Amino acid sequence: MPQTPSANDFPPGVAQPAQRALASIGITRLDEVATISETKLKNLHGVGPKAIRILREALAERGLTFATEE
Repeated sequence: MPQTPSANDFPPGVAQPAQRALASIGITRLDEVATISETKLKNLHGVGPKAIRILREALAERGLTFATEE
């Protein structure tokens, strides 16, 4: 049975600065990360290449991707 997402279900390895940056734009769960583009993520202070990679892989495991560029 799938787990219900917790209040913060970011995968291990996503550093606190990245999590705070995401929270600052209202993103507090992994599934919400799929609502924003990779470019927007890269522009957030505190979100680096490692966090992007970890989030991309975690989204892929759930059959999700970053939002398409606008």
